[in-house]
Amino acid sequence: MSGIETTDSGTTQNMTEPMNQTPTTVDPDLRAMMRDVLGGDMTERLSQAITGVKLDKTLWRQLSDLGLTSLTAPEAEGGSGASWLEAAALLGESAAAARHLPLAETDLLAGWLLRTAGLPVEDPTVPRTVALLDEGGAADSVPWLQDAERVVVVAPSGHDFSVVELGDTELRSITETAPAPTNSGQQRAHLRLIGPLPAGTAVPAAIVEQLRLRGALARAAQCVGAIDRAVDLCIEHTSVRVQFGRPLARFQAVQQLVADAAAQAALARAAVDAAVLAAAATDLAGGAAPGRVAVARSCVGHAASVVVRNAHQVHGAIGTTQEHPLQLFTLPVLDWRSEFGTTRSFDRRLGELLRRDPTALWDVVLGRGGAA
Repeated sequence: MSGIETTDSGTTQNMTEPMNQTPTTVDPDLRAMMRDVLGGDMTERLSQAITGVKLDKTLWRQLSDLGLTSLTAPEAEGGSGASWLEAAALLGESAAAARHLPLAETDLLAGWLLRTAGLPVEDPTVPRTVALLDEGGAADSVPWLQDAERVVVVAPSGHDFSVVELGDTELRSITETAPAPTNSGQQRAHLRLIGPLPAGTAVPAAIVEQLRLRGALARAAQCVGAIDRAVDLCIEHTSVRVQFGRPLARFQAVQQLVADAAAQAALARAAVDAAVLAAAATDLAGGAAPGRVAVARSCVGHAASVVVRNAHQVHGAIGTTQEHPLQLFTLPVLDWRSEFGTTRSFDRRLGELLRRDPTALWDVVLGRGGAA
């Protein structure tokens, strides 16, 4: 036996290492519970790209009762004390079920930032989001700004940043907002300060960079969940759709489209799984974190182009209709892949890394430290 075992999620672990190592898989029962709660008929969600996504408060309360909206918050503070592994699984399952909720914003971003800044998190299950202001006091495409009950505002302050949490009423009194259009109907809004921001707590720039990395990895986890579901729909469609007397899956050109999409989805999944494993071990605080997240986001961004294009080619005209569920997965991917950094920006980061050290990415391939 080689000592290396492949897990159900596609990641690998060394079976000869001590048993107290960082877990590399998510409990199957927990994942099954996530699927059961998030699944169901998608009919009522088929029009959300047009009508807009609204926060499902009933589902949010159900998830809160199960401890899923504050999954990584410490148990002592009302959370579940889980890791990045469980959080990424939840994000992937919600994307695969076309359930759009501020899970990443509430738990992985706002809640984490408040705790890191030493600020109290009175109720970790309250829907939250984060607004990263620029030097001019503006933030573009803030997710879930309309439905978030609390907003954590991050503003530049000299060489550092200031963090302050505001309630909905207080935020409206000092800002103006405008809806930001999205492909999938998900909530985004532009925000601009029109009044003085209350005094906040200072945090170093490194914490804000870590926040951006957390957001980037969260979006990558959502992307792979949706990409995998789109590939599943391709396989299902080409197996049952008959043209010229035989299933579409029997045509070589169609086989190639589906195979390319599946290969890109597998590559993206592997890259994201590797970054999530590293995040579970280091919380993205180590020097290797930017490189690992950049690899994941680069792979996801390029995979998204292939999967979205091929999936719609395979489905033909029906895949572009509101009545077909394919758009519930391809359109969100087109939104997510440009948030917390674009594919081009992560490609450039990898290019800069290679210019500094041509061997650095080899450490990522081998699962070692490096790729700073």
